[in-house]
Amino acid sequence: MNTFSMADLVIDKSDSTDELQSLVPDDEGKEKLKRAEHTMFYKRQKARAGFQYSALLDTLILLERGAAVELCHYNSQEHLLLLIHEIPNGILRFTIDELQPVRARYKAKDVLMGEPKYEQLRIEWRKADCVSLTWGSGQYHVQVFAFPFKLEILYGEEALLTFNPEGRFCFETLSNSARPSTSSHQGKENTSGMWKTTFNQFQDIEGNGPRSVGIDLTLHGFYHAFGIPEHADSLQLKDTSGSKPYRLYNLDVFGYKINSRLGLYGSVPLLLAHKLDRTLGVFWLNSSETLIDLQYGSSYKKQEEDDPPANKSRGDPQIDVSWVSESGIIDCFILLGPSPTQVFFQYALLTGYQALPPLFSLGYHQCRWSYKDEEDVKAVDAGFDLHTIPYDVIWLDIDHTEGKRYFTWDSKLFPNPVDMQLHLQRKNRKLVVINDPHIKADPDWPFFCASRDGGHFVKDRGGGLYHGSCWPGDSCYLDFSSSRTRSWYARQFSLDNYKGSTDSLFVWNDMNEPSVFYGPEQTMPKDVLHCSGWEHRELHNLYGFYQHMATFEGLITRSGGLERPFVLSRSFFAGSQRMGAVWTGDNVATWEYLKISIPMLLSLSLTGIHFCGADVGGFAQDPDAELLVRWYQAGALQPFYRGHSAKQTKRREPWLFGDTVTSAVRAAIQQRYCLLPYWYTLFHLAHTSALPPMRPMWVEFPKETETFTVENQYMIGNALLACPVTDPGVTEVKILLPGSDELWYDVSNGDVHRGGKILSLPVTLETIPVFQRGGTVVTRRTGCGSCTADLLQHPFTLTVALDLEGNAEGLLYEDDGHSFNYRDKKQFCLRKFSMHSGRLHSSCADEEGFFISGGKLESVVILGQKDVKRKPTLQSIAGNTTVTFQFQPKQALLTLTGLDLDIHTDWEIII
Repeated sequence: MNTFSMADLVIDKSDSTDELQSLVPDDEGKEKLKRAEHTMFYKRQKARAGFQYSALLDTLILLERGAAVELCHYNSQEHLLLLIHEIPNGILRFTIDELQPVRARYKAKDVLMGEPKYEQLRIEWRKADCVSLTWGSGQYHVQVFAFPFKLEILYGEEALLTFNPEGRFCFETLSNSARPSTSSHQGKENTSGMWKTTFNQFQDIEGNGPRSVGIDLTLHGFYHAFGIPEHADSLQLKDTSGSKPYRLYNLDVFGYKINSRLGLYGSVPLLLAHKLDRTLGVFWLNSSETLIDLQYGSSYKKQEEDDPPANKSRGDPQIDVSWVSESGIIDCFILLGPSPTQVFFQYALLTGYQALPPLFSLGYHQCRWSYKDEEDVKAVDAGFDLHTIPYDVIWLDIDHTEGKRYFTWDSKLFPNPVDMQLHLQRKNRKLVVINDPHIKADPDWPFFCASRDGGHFVKDRGGGLYHGSCWPGDSCYLDFSSSRTRSWYARQFSLDNYKGSTDSLFVWNDMNEPSVFYGPEQTMPKDVLHCSGWEHRELHNLYGFYQHMATFEGLITRSGGLERPFVLSRSFFAGSQRMGAVWTGDNVATWEYLKISIPMLLSLSLTGIHFCGADVGGFAQDPDAELLVRWYQAGALQPFYRGHSAKQTKRREPWLFGDTVTSAVRAAIQQRYCLLPYWYTLFHLAHTSALPPMRPMWVEFPKETETFTVENQYMIGNALLACPVTDPGVTEVKILLPGSDELWYDVSNGDVHRGGKILSLPVTLETIPVFQRGGTVVTRRTGCGSCTADLLQHPFTLTVALDLEGNAEGLLYEDDGHSFNYRDKKQFCLRKFSMHSGRLHSSCADEEGFFISGGKLESVVILGQKDVKRKPTLQSIAGNTTVTFQFQPKQALLTLTGLDLDIHTDWEIII
């Protein structure tokens, strides 16, 4: 193996400092994005007086599954209805809606897996100003206070969370807003000035009047909060006191600012708080524009009446959180944990588990805007083979179509798309093509006419077709909120309808925030209309979610329900994990964007979006050679692994930067492929247990306070600690090895380090800092070939990393890698490898499944084996045999070879 240094690289940074330019024509120098001071509903809520509502406790009734109580506004006497539900496995749900609405309010029902099952509540005690509810064993309590209205959740005597502690609860309705005249409903400003807003040259008319909702929460005892992606910001959420709130509003933000709380491409309104003995989740189910403020502080310990002010002491930490949404209802779920893994499970019960991806999609993807023609595709494909770099998928951007008409092919550049796909298929490779939600407004194009005539487009507020501009020019936008439109769209992916497609073609949904060039904030106006007359403002953050759903269903339907789809979406919402993968959008080829990609992906992983990645190398501008190598190394240690670049950049296939870079990139990708058995097992666990494959350090070490704010390193599953190099020219990195009772083994050389310290690790260009945790077993392939299909030709090897007691455990999951047979026919195999008292066992971890892959276990490497007192012996169905071994006492390294064991069988090796 060659050893490279940064000095070996020829670095040209002349292009990396160019001013970033918009990809939208004639769109430079415009302030496109709203700030909080531009957001009228947020300003109204912040300006309102507190303590406006009381709970009418005499209206409390226990329902068959829950409780209901009316709330009353002290001024207007308007009544709201509060429903309280307990969902088995530690979830509380609180909904607040109008008791007698003038018009129904939007509910984001498709986000949930279905209406949850609820447990019976009971009244624990009742006082004049408070009622206490409980359920089950009575450990948890919900206390409803009359005036001012307040809810408190307790575990025993410990307060966990308080709703409305400062009385900021607000629920705008037609009843408590000035009513419009007929003309004002058509767009004329009413006397209160609340029905119409203007931003830049855009006017937004609220056809249903002001309907914002908001509430404040206090999380008691917590001082670390995470989640609510997507933002290019730190992993731990920041205090917004006196600054900008976090915004959830899906937008096309090219070259987004770093360390910003402005909304990006997707939104997941799930906040997690963590302290030493509990993790808590708050899921705010609302698909309209949402702003969140946080304040970290402390309560004050109660003082005796005679104590002087100087004796006032600070008490427990707390986090005050304010949620404000433009419309909808209040629908809030509290995930009680208490462990991080239980919170993940509770959230998955509500919104679904990560879809189990086909194996090929965990390999490397090569993308560019755009590969220009069929010969270019074949040349790039051949380049990977020539340079012995494995990859699985090549991607085509918008220029493969006939004039940006989706579901078509440019007849000159791609005259034989089926032959091109068959060429890739013969190498067991796949093609992904882009499919955006905007449809070229071309009356001579049958697809446009069918969309129009079928009533599948979004309407403007006057009832005509809404027209916006995007890549094709004048475009109309499909209304994916309509189940009828989603079904129609899904059928377009059939091989009969999508001419030139094959079953090895998969799909990429881009621009689906939706992006509308020259629109308000480069998106769709809030007052355009969807099916059933809903304004876009109600469901804006669901638009991409619904296209993702329709595409996912289209590919499932294409295969007759037999094959797992692969669909990548740029826009997403809670529940998008059920449909596939997402990525962090149009990043830039700088070190800062490489560095921020880690906390961005960790935030997504915490909120259920487990199949996520960032464009390797940066989408915009040109990376220098060192940055490109470091990004390939980092991407190899993240769930979704795709190189992508804009058409304005130089070509950057891995072999175009010289032998040093090619070798380093090849090594990173090959290591990724060899580790795919472990990655695939982690995705099985994500699919069945909601455990994120890529997880922050604190998830694995919830009682190690030094891990709570770490965002430059993370765990891959429970076994591997990764710390990608994200700074230029470094010769050493510092890595936190947590746990004083933990052992950490350097994957590159087997060196062992005791935990509970910060390690200074020397690095060269080829170094990828990864450590295996003592007490774990990791399965790899011994080689990788040219794509994931070739992995079957290479045997397995186990790396057993012993803990201080000499024990270790790990899992391996296998199925056919592409179909739903694992689900429908239970054709899967889950093996458990465990080492205790000098005996290494292989056993079945799930008797429900049965699958024989034909894979062989060739070798075992045991790290931390201090001595070998006898020749290792193998006990299997074939009998007892001695095992070929090599023992290196100085390294405490034992290697067993020549095993040739069927991976699906039981056996035991006695050391």
